Amino acid sequence: MSNACAVILAAGEGKRMKAAMPKAMTEVLFQPMIDWVLDALDESGISEKLLIVGHYGEQLEEYVGGECGIAWQKERLGTGHAAMQAVPALEKSSADHVLILNGDAPFVDTDTILGALKAHEENGDAVTVVSAELADPTGYGRILKNESGELQRIVEQKDGTPEELAVCEVNSGVMWFRKKDLLSALARLAPSKVTGEYYLTDTIALLKEDGKRTGVYTAANSNVVLGANDRLQLLELNDIARKEVLKKHLQNGVDIPCIDGILIGKDVTIEPGTQILPNTILKGSTTVGKDCVLGPNTMVYDSTIGDGVLLNNVFFEDSVIENGGNVGPFSHIRPNSHLSENVHVGNFVEIKNSNIGNGTKVPHLTYVGDSDVGAGCNFGCGSLTVNYDGKVKHRTTIEDHAFIGCNTNLVAPVKVGAWAFTAAGSTITEDVPENSLAIARSFQKNIEGWVTRKKPYKNMK
Repeated sequence: MSNACAVILAAGEGKRMKAAMPKAMTEVLFQPMIDWVLDALDESGISEKLLIVGHYGEQLEEYVGGECGIAWQKERLGTGHAAMQAVPALEKSSADHVLILNGDAPFVDTDTILGALKAHEENGDAVTVVSAELADPTGYGRILKNESGELQRIVEQKDGTPEELAVCEVNSGVMWFRKKDLLSALARLAPSKVTGEYYLTDTIALLKEDGKRTGVYTAANSNVVLGANDRLQLLELNDIARKEVLKKHLQNGVDIPCIDGILIGKDVTIEPGTQILPNTILKGSTTVGKDCVLGPNTMVYDSTIGDGVLLNNVFFEDSVIENGGNVGPFSHIRPNSHLSENVHVGNFVEIKNSNIGNGTKVPHLTYVGDSDVGAGCNFGCGSLTVNYDGKVKHRTTIEDHAFIGCNTNLVAPVKVGAWAFTAAGSTITEDVPENSLAIARSFQKNIEGWVTRKKPYKNMK
């Protein structure tokens, strides 16, 4: 959108959060609130963005990278003062309209942003304030309009008369301005005689003095007004977001028989027919196919799950499992692993940075790290790849249909050929040719009477 830009106010310290980070960096459904705002702007086609930062601003600057311009509010002297820090950038911008919004109000959405802009342009407003109707407006600035629906002023909770405070339409903190009118009003903005702060809402009176039209756009989504000043309010935002995401997936055909402990990030996609069981967490850029069963007690993030996959009591990180695979219970799939179709991973198994071929079975008590495993292989109980020599990690290669006997140690770098076997209890340090049996263990020797003579057990007579 070439004729519009956005200024995001994110200089708040958030003392009541008791966190060593900007308030806009605290998370709702595993994502910083600033991410929610930036996503809404991107979806609205607004690419030119300026972020106003203050306390702990270095963290925000590093986090957004080059996605936003940065302006510093060295002193926190109110919302108007924060907007003033954008003036140099706005004077250089070719945009005709400026959206000002808060970086810690995560539920602003594309429909609201674009709907308000359309009303703003059609009505010829100098400023259009986004409002919402609340059943309980306590604590919010009230929107006061004249008979024609034009904005007269915004009155704060502490300043309102009983009649004014009975109004349920409140200020969201989201405002569209014509750029030239915003710059004019900011140049004349004066500090409050009581607090010494500059308030962005005071621009409304200045623009009305200029004879400009000041409008209101009432959002259909009343959650646009919601922010968080402390951890209790942040919990409420998380609860709202969680229920909205679950509602979306339920409407799309995902089976969630009980929502207890289920958290699903806003960017997760799930195909119809999949079942999500209690205490399951899905987050990041995770995609889940159809007809899966995930949970209970399962966490998946930044991963791709195929169709018909079962994950039971599993921690699954930044990896892929293809159709028909099943994992668990009590297994850990670590980053950069790829489990092909119909792979079975049993209980107490860890797989890291490895490729597992179609139909391979890793049933229980096994570690597979830095390995390339073919199709149709089988790992016996207690097997592991010894991938680290204290300085360098080495890879293990196991070709199709190999059988790894119980308690086998494969000391990398090593290769087990196709259809080869390793005998139980072997420590394999050399390559095993295909169709071979590798035995690497000492012969058993029984020393009769040793226990009687040595008495190795405590309290032995």
